[in-house]
Amino acid sequence: MRAIVQHRFGGPEVLELAEVERPKPLPTEIVVEVKAAGVNPVETIIRSGGFPLLGQPPFILGWDVSGVVTEVVPGVTRFKVGDEVFGMPFFPRAANAYAEYVAAPSRHFALKPPSLTHVQAAAIPLAGLTAWQGLVDVADVRPGQRVLIHGIAGGVGLFALQIAKARGAYVIGTASAPKHELLRDFGADELIDYRTEDFTDKVKDVDLVYETIGGDYPYRSLRTLRPGGLLFSAVGRGDQALERAAEQAGMRFTGISVEPDAAGLEALADLVERGLLRTHVAHTLPLEQAGRAHELVATGHTTGKIVLVP
Repeated sequence: MRAIVQHRFGGPEVLELAEVERPKPLPTEIVVEVKAAGVNPVETIIRSGGFPLLGQPPFILGWDVSGVVTEVVPGVTRFKVGDEVFGMPFFPRAANAYAEYVAAPSRHFALKPPSLTHVQAAAIPLAGLTAWQGLVDVADVRPGQRVLIHGIAGGVGLFALQIAKARGAYVIGTASAPKHELLRDFGADELIDYRTEDFTDKVKDVDLVYETIGGDYPYRSLRTLRPGGLLFSAVGRGDQALERAAEQAGMRFTGISVEPDAAGLEALADLVERGLLRTHVAHTLPLEQAGRAHELVATGHTTGKIVLVP
């Protein structure tokens, strides 16, 4: 099969199209013919060597998958050959999604929402689960709560916006002005242009801050929380200094990591089918243009997701 392999750390040019052996499933696993594979910012960092999550090359990047089941190991009962599924297998271990086929545990997948194309479905898993596990499993967002989302136009942020709205929250977001119209269409109640405005002057007494930017954003965000409010970050998970600062200010801090979650995928699919969750795919590229996809992600200005199609 064809796959994108990298043999060394470096820029997007290290992502090379190659012929590799098709994966063979182990017990509990299914084989999925990949119809679309989402691209995430973490993959650009791993590729460059900035986050050696997968060890030393060679390896195949990618976790977001939408495709068709082509093989089921005896004993697997969740799916049958021909089922359309989507998922985020193995994270943070290698899933090899930049390829034509993936073998992974059946419980790392869910049935694809029928109303979505494979390209749309491949945009959901990693970003959608990051938002779901943070807002629902950790924060238990409830109706009437005020939520501030930094990077609200990004892959995680756009799903966090919709999940928070689906649970009845009032959502405030930081994003550049050209993206505000789209974000209002996705349900944002209040938007702040981070290029011209200081969010700490505009926002007070929120119940929850969802932080996806890093840098000084989480520390400044403590000034926007109500007493006892929760700050959680998808990028500053192990920041002990931030945890101490939050505690001293009478706030709470939690770092979150995403993990495979069939129940979460099914919950996201349910929101899709109820008309409460949409995807926004900024670019769709053929598999061999994975390097170009990484260039686009690295700009930091992409709205929504980028998806590769084998």
